[in-house]
Amino acid sequence: MSRKVSRRDILLKASSALAATTLFAQPTRAAAPPAEAVTLALIEAAKKEGKVVYYTSIDLLLAEKIAKAFEAKYPGIAVRVERTGAERVFQRIGQEYSSKIYAVDVVNSSDAAHFIAWKRDGILQAYVPEDVAKFYPAEHKDPDGLFASFRVGMSVIGYNTSLVKAEDAPKSFADLLDPKWSGKMVKAHPGYSGNVMSATFEIVRDLGWEYLEKLAKQKIMQVQSSTDPPKKLALGERAVMVDGNEYNALQLKEDGKPVEIVYPTEGTPMAVGPNAIFKNAPNPNAARLLQSYMFTAECQQLVIDIGALRSVHPSAKEKPGRKPFREIKVMKDDPAGVEKAAEEIKARYSKTFGV
Repeated sequence: MSRKVSRRDILLKASSALAATTLFAQPTRAAAPPAEAVTLALIEAAKKEGKVVYYTSIDLLLAEKIAKAFEAKYPGIAVRVERTGAERVFQRIGQEYSSKIYAVDVVNSSDAAHFIAWKRDGILQAYVPEDVAKFYPAEHKDPDGLFASFRVGMSVIGYNTSLVKAEDAPKSFADLLDPKWSGKMVKAHPGYSGNVMSATFEIVRDLGWEYLEKLAKQKIMQVQSSTDPPKKLALGERAVMVDGNEYNALQLKEDGKPVEIVYPTEGTPMAVGPNAIFKNAPNPNAARLLQSYMFTAECQQLVIDIGALRSVHPSAKEKPGRKPFREIKVMKDDPAGVEKAAEEIKARYSKTFGV
């Protein structure tokens, strides 16, 4: 039986080699292949394979909506969705590949550092969908054509509208240090959540550990996943959340729950979730077809409308009532930097917050 592959084991080498770079600004080893349009030949080859296997950490509802839309567009090709958390996706692929089991065709992860490891190990297939080449900015696509930003998530501040008036609500990270919020806030843990790990790294980089040390004195309720703080707000268990997935907060708000989102004036922490194809994909043509579809405006609209996530495709339209992504000041994402600092962040965070 193969040894369990840990994030630290597999990504440590990647972090040391790429720590000085950002995810989409790595030294180019080879020119990216030319963009590939969807052709009748590709569709027919994919139909002969008959299926495509998609490992993903996006919400199951969104994954299934995308699968059904793809199957309707390309009858005869079934999408098998394997949905679990990002770390479990990573563990599973590591264990499968160490045993020479090649089951996955296309992958998505909310932890962009995973793609650094897979790229370093040489197991990704270069493929540039036409939409990526035409519409995606350089900072959202790998220079070697191995992956691109399928979705963007953010970690936001929020408050319960039944407990906090809009005029009294915090507008910034600095506002969270006001004594009036002591004992009234909830926060997720970077040791459990990849999204919050990225957010913590960005906050430490931009605001310093001194900020978190002050925040820790505010008697904060500590939870695990970034999905938990919005739920605590909706239930009225806490008045304010320090962090939480924007998409969960948006979904709760649009369902009529007393949740409001705040994009802090210092900048909102963000994390990209790329997509890639594996070299040993068992259904390579169907994998190419699915990868191409997932970067179209049609699919990216599902990412926005169903998933409440953000897209960098310029033709995908923001859902009415949501603050447009282009109007949100964000903190810079840096997956390689996150991986380099991850163990230190976990240890220092636990010590600082006493958890």
